[in-house]
Amino acid sequence: MSAGPVPFVDFRARVARLRGELDAAIARVLDSGWFVLGPEGEAFERELASALGAREAVAVANGTDALHLALRAHGIGAGDEVVTSSISAAFSALAILHAGARPVFVDVDPLTLNIDPTAAARAITPRTKALMPVHLYGHPADMDPLVGLARERGLLLLEDACQAHGARYRGRPVGTLAGKDGIGALSFYPTKNLGALGDGGAILLNDPETAALLRQLRNGGQRDRYRHESEGWNSRLDELQAALLRVGLGHLQAWIGRRRELAALYDRELAGSGVVPLLEQPYAHAVRHLYVVRHPRRAALMEALGRRGVATLIPYPIPLHLQPAFSFLGGKRGDLEVAEQATDEILSLPLYPELEDETAGRVVEAVRAAAREC
Repeated sequence: MSAGPVPFVDFRARVARLRGELDAAIARVLDSGWFVLGPEGEAFERELASALGAREAVAVANGTDALHLALRAHGIGAGDEVVTSSISAAFSALAILHAGARPVFVDVDPLTLNIDPTAAARAITPRTKALMPVHLYGHPADMDPLVGLARERGLLLLEDACQAHGARYRGRPVGTLAGKDGIGALSFYPTKNLGALGDGGAILLNDPETAALLRQLRNGGQRDRYRHESEGWNSRLDELQAALLRVGLGHLQAWIGRRRELAALYDRELAGSGVVPLLEQPYAHAVRHLYVVRHPRRAALMEALGRRGVATLIPYPIPLHLQPAFSFLGGKRGDLEVAEQATDEILSLPLYPELEDETAGRVVEAVRAAAREC
């Protein structure tokens, strides 16, 4: 066991373990001479849809575009509102703005920090056209109430599953939980459970007609070459990233299993330590994108862990309703108390498939010691 610092994530270890497969995928693309919207992308879409329980997958350039284009494909734009969580990456809400709509931020469930279905219901107005729950940190939101709410009110339910590749809610894969109308977005940013060696995203859905429209929208609105039928976007996953993601997809379930093993170790060994983990709920099969704990003296805890060589990260320290980019929406401190308190207390510990049990044990020892100081 190395006694050196514990990084928050170790990309070099991931690449080293897959180097032969990655080199072969790159060589295959280079030999083909086809670099955009080719056979690798088509194969990846088929394999991704099959692996994640969707009828269709449409690959795009990044997760933000996946959300943005999914909204546009359903006619959501100027004058419309989209109800979503206040705890997420800002890109979730930026996608709503890029579609021309207005994000409406609501409070979260204190146990998971996912959107509170009751708060979402209260936020609906005549201008609301969509609900956009975020499966935060790889843990599914409580979806049955949200699916029911969307159907009752005639709303699009767009799942932001950018952190939740392969997660399940009551045994069903996230991303298309609304059945035939199901649609969800994924990100393949390198830190994700299924990460590219660059950027990428995809839309999961069960409607072939909408999938055809999305393929048109991602390619400048072209139906045929140089014939632009709609105001499309330029959002194409390149062939190199598609080929590399096909490699990762073959390992995804093993990676999820390892993340869950490490999370179970942390859950067990951090009990009574002074930090409060976000625990998996009975309805969820979480994929543990991040292992998040809460502590009332977060800054002091992070400093103490840093002295012990353990890298940590604050996953979204500013709730979206307080982000400067969204100040024009009028959000202020005190509006969403659960989200505000949580974002003052959360931090994430190292968790990635290459992390060894002995090193995870060192993280546990460091957390226990640091918490005693704080």
